[in-house]
Amino acid sequence: MLSTRLTAGYAGRTPVLRETRLQIAPGEIVGLVGESGSGKSTMALALLRLLEHRGGKAEGEVLFGGRNLVTLPEREMRRVRGREIGLVLQSPLASLNPAMRIGDQIREAWRAHRERGAPQFQNSDAAELLGRVSLPGDDSFLRRYPRQLSVGQAQRVLIAMAIVHRPRLLIADEPTSALDAITQAEILQLFARLGRELEMGILYISHDLLSVGSICRRVAILSKGEVVEFNETAEIFRRPAHPYTRSLIAAIPQLPNRLALSPVERYGFGEARGRMEVAGESRSIWELEAALKQDANKA
Repeated sequence: MLSTRLTAGYAGRTPVLRETRLQIAPGEIVGLVGESGSGKSTMALALLRLLEHRGGKAEGEVLFGGRNLVTLPEREMRRVRGREIGLVLQSPLASLNPAMRIGDQIREAWRAHRERGAPQFQNSDAAELLGRVSLPGDDSFLRRYPRQLSVGQAQRVLIAMAIVHRPRLLIADEPTSALDAITQAEILQLFARLGRELEMGILYISHDLLSVGSICRRVAILSKGEVVEFNETAEIFRRPAHPYTRSLIAAIPQLPNRLALSPVERYGFGEARGRMEVAGESRSIWELEAALKQDANKA
């Protein structure tokens, strides 16, 4: 579905991305992991041809649906953004318009990328869409302003707006970085479910290797603008090949002695969940991480 060979950067500077190669199959969740400044967000902008709006430029290939998005005329690219490829950003309350009600913002997202002749978007459509992301779709919720939402609810609204046209690919750029541990776990499970239900590919971008490992079938490791390793999630954790990957895994906080890490197991197509044995009970990585953070806050 998506295949890249991408070089991107800004005028007068060393390229941020160099011959960066990624492949995502239909319905597959692929993680892109790297430290701050490694080029993760540049990749997201370059895939959508938004980099040029920030004074940047992309070269090479972004093959999607039989087209090279790098050379696609801007008029055709506008049909791809929002309709065929959705985007979820990391700051939900900053991404929503504070002066518009939630229902109006969802309708605007639909209207901006609708096909000519499409039927009007109704409140019942908004209710169904919000139900997909586990939010109420009643008139009371649709009439709320972003300031009346929690951060987790606002992120779910952003996800709903990104999938309003059922895109074939969703780019999620650090979508859980502003969330608490429990809400992070819920959003990760939501991405995994939406990928299955909509048969939608997802590029999940994060600096958090544990969260990526919990839902991604494959993981690409980005270091200094290059993908230095791209492999099945289980292989990344069990047998990391590149020194940078090994350093990322070594940087994962040490677990208490009572916890034992078991191999990462894959559950179904496009979803991987690392599991740990805690006092004889199998728990997912995100459940354990949330529990550990809660314990730390109580201490």
